Amino acid sequence: MLDGWVCAFLLVLYCSVEVIDASAGDADPRYRVCITQCQETGCVAQRCFPNCKFSSDGEFIDRPWYMQQEPLYLQWKKWDCQSDCRYYCMLDREKERESHNLGPVKYHGKWPFRRIYGMQEPASVAFSALNLAMHFHGWVSFFILIYYKLPLKDGKKAYYEYAGLWHMYGLLSLNSWFWSAVFHSRDVDITEKLDYSSAVVLLGYSLILAILRTFSIRDEATRVMVAAPLIAFVTTHVMYINFYLLDYVSLTYEGCKDWIWLE
Repeated sequence: MLDGWVCAFLLVLYCSVEVIDASAGDADPRYRVCITQCQETGCVAQRCFPNCKFSSDGEFIDRPWYMQQEPLYLQWKKWDCQSDCRYYCMLDREKERESHNLGPVKYHGKWPFRRIYGMQEPASVAFSALNLAMHFHGWVSFFILIYYKLPLKDGKKAYYEYAGLWHMYGLLSLNSWFWSAVFHSRDVDITEKLDYSSAVVLLGYSLILAILRTFSIRDEATRVMVAAPLIAFVTTHVMYINFYLLDYVSLTYEGCKDWIWLE
């Protein structure tokens, strides 16, 4: 009898759930044709991109912006061929959809925002920067309170036993929001991995700090016993992410050397 109710519940749930396409834009056939033509010709409609380069035998060569020969501060506002092709094909396709009274869709998991001063998602960059500023203000205020407004121990250490843990939390928060701003301004594999890794480290440390503070754990041995398995889990996850990051950078570097040799 119970199995029948469970099956009926699952059937009703299945019928009530609407199918959602999280990134319909990059699956659009017209968008894909535009990308293919751009990579073959280096142009979208009347726009042609100098970053789309071809070797002497006509083979397409594309290098990420951070592996180009110019300094990074000059390359920051520039994009590689693939990014330019995706961006302008997205804009053209969205104009077509708007002319047919269709709403915007996501492309490669992101809404079709326009670039502003080289930033891919300016609103997200602004909010990440504000979070960074507020966390910096909070960390500095906490530092001044602990070491300049409250009495200290003989060794000039804070009486508050969790001061060191909160300082570490502040530094990890600053690191996380910094890479969040960088990632939303320039979404490439390196910035994505750094953003996600920083967020995972911050969340893992936040959980450790919450457990220690909630249960008022002051004994160092007990703190280590609580933190060790969580640190191991977070470290494994970050190493797993960075393994693919380093592999990608290695392949990109080899490709860049081959490109320079062809030049």
